[in-house]
Amino acid sequence: MPLRPAHRIAHIKPYFFADLGKRITAMRAQGVDVVRLDIGSPDLPPPGFILEAMFDAASKANTHGYTLGLTAPFRSAVADYYKKRFDVDLDPKTEVIDLIGSKEGLFILSQALLNPGDVSLVPDPAYAVYAMSTKIAGGEVHKLPLLAENAFLPDYAAIPAEMLKKAKILWLNYPNNPTGAIADIAFFERTVAFARQHDLVVAHDNPYCDVGYDGYRAPSLLQVPGAKDVVVEFNSLSKTYNMAGWRVGMAVGQPDALKFIETYKSQQDSAMFAPLMAAGEVAMLGDQGWLAERNRIYQERRDAVVDGLHRAGIQVAPPQAALYVWAPVPGGEPSMDFCARMLEQTGVSATPGAVFGEHGEGYFRISLVTDIERIREGAQRIAGWLHK
Repeated sequence: MPLRPAHRIAHIKPYFFADLGKRITAMRAQGVDVVRLDIGSPDLPPPGFILEAMFDAASKANTHGYTLGLTAPFRSAVADYYKKRFDVDLDPKTEVIDLIGSKEGLFILSQALLNPGDVSLVPDPAYAVYAMSTKIAGGEVHKLPLLAENAFLPDYAAIPAEMLKKAKILWLNYPNNPTGAIADIAFFERTVAFARQHDLVVAHDNPYCDVGYDGYRAPSLLQVPGAKDVVVEFNSLSKTYNMAGWRVGMAVGQPDALKFIETYKSQQDSAMFAPLMAAGEVAMLGDQGWLAERNRIYQERRDAVVDGLHRAGIQVAPPQAALYVWAPVPGGEPSMDFCARMLEQTGVSATPGAVFGEHGEGYFRISLVTDIERIREGAQRIAGWLHK
């Protein structure tokens, strides 16, 4: 008898970027020069003072054991960061927890809060973990379309009453992946009021808050008065400090939800490696001035992509934040077919919008985490290809 998976994961398809990576590896083995503009992993390193903090901590004999119960300095650093960055007061003992990357917390929240039949209100298009964690927990996903005509913000008035009665979590992500959309405090105020009215926990995924262009600085949802009663905000050092592979993250806000996440975590993992936490503390508490130059590099890349798409006849507005340009697929072709054909015929890899949900169809996503010369090369190839 073949081994069969548990029902909770039997429906899960292979991760899109894993399959794409295999295809690109095969193409490169055949001598194809592939320009990767698909995945959102920062290509720039953290600055030296962050690396030195990690090296210094790792050189000590007492930093290589389990760290359960030893995370207080990191949590205090998170609270200090939120105070300096957003003027949000957090109690590090009850309103902050550490995560092995924010993705861990996003997944756990569904397992900790949802029972079979409970509903998650999930944006579409969106990062896949919001919906997949809901399904694995036995919950039901109700999609909130993010449409260009509504500035890629959800329309709360369009949610059916029967769904609101069963809904337990409302997922949000601004600055947004994949659309690059932003949300202002007025929208966040409406969100907190809506959550209170319908007894929802708002899960706000905020890893792009420090990646902004043309002077834009993203707010935290916790800046809304009373938000901590209903909001759990997830953040990480991945995008802000170029530390994606380090897996250093946090969740802050609603104390009961954080306690449930921590209870689940205690059965799953043994907390972060101490030198990573030491580096994270230095990253959050140290000099933030270098971020302006980092964002200038991303902005130059953004402008190169937008210019290249305009030359290709694809009209797109420059995003104000995050690491992506969200562009319409020309000619009405399905996004999976368009991106597959573009990869095959130009060697440029972009992400089909359909990967992020049914309302992502009709778009493709270009990431800004590639050297400017490679971005220009990719944009030139796309423009030449579409003008044939």
